[in-house]
Amino acid sequence: MLNTPKPEPIRSPLIEEHAASAGIRHGFFTRQGGVSGGIYSSLNIGLGSDDDREAVLENRARVATAMGVARDHVVTLHQCHSPTALVVREPVATPLPKADALVTDVPGLALGALAADCGPVLFADPKARVIGAAHAGWKGALTGVLESTIEAMEELGARRENIVATLGPSISQENYEVGPEFVDRFTAEDNGNAIYFRPSDKPEHALFDLNTYTLDRLKKAGVTASMLGLCTYADEERFYSYRRATHRGEPDYGRQISAIALETI
Repeated sequence: MLNTPKPEPIRSPLIEEHAASAGIRHGFFTRQGGVSGGIYSSLNIGLGSDDDREAVLENRARVATAMGVARDHVVTLHQCHSPTALVVREPVATPLPKADALVTDVPGLALGALAADCGPVLFADPKARVIGAAHAGWKGALTGVLESTIEAMEELGARRENIVATLGPSISQENYEVGPEFVDRFTAEDNGNAIYFRPSDKPEHALFDLNTYTLDRLKKAGVTASMLGLCTYADEERFYSYRRATHRGEPDYGRQISAIALETI
């Protein structure tokens, strides 16, 4: 266990450029660098999965080390595809609160968003030293989790014109086929949402561009935003994917984490 490679997260150039000098550390972790086996190989962070719990706790400890925080200071939620964002100032107790985004102004906490196709978004206001992390699947993005995160950051003194945000690895349009009822839900909310769909090879079905939809929501909310453009479904070596596991008939799937933390300065 101790000889396995350490996790090496992917960095956002946008967040690095604007926030690293303000003592803000972040990383979009892949599935590599952990101790889980089988379908969970190897850095599975999902406490809600059927993976061995001790392996998951060791994986979370490795993320904590990479983020420069205490083992029990990686803060995650019971994600439920909601628009809810919480302010946290200490590690949360179990059972985990049900919400899909969290923000803080307290150093030493690594805020984490778990995902396996949905969009993990990390936020930072380097001037106010306020950070956030959101789990934005289609439902959360549609119902306002991104805007809720920004509003919660503003409650702590952030200003949206100073916030930078990056969407991490998530499923690409090429691999996200949806039915007509899905398209109808988005266009009923806003006719302009039709631009995020294109026909698929299956009759009456479409391919949904979750990445661009999320990026556009962030920009419309008034923050500076980017996306990594990495597909969880297509890159099995680096990422878990709920949809890929479902297509294969696998009984469960792992979750990768994207995390951000304030350093003490």
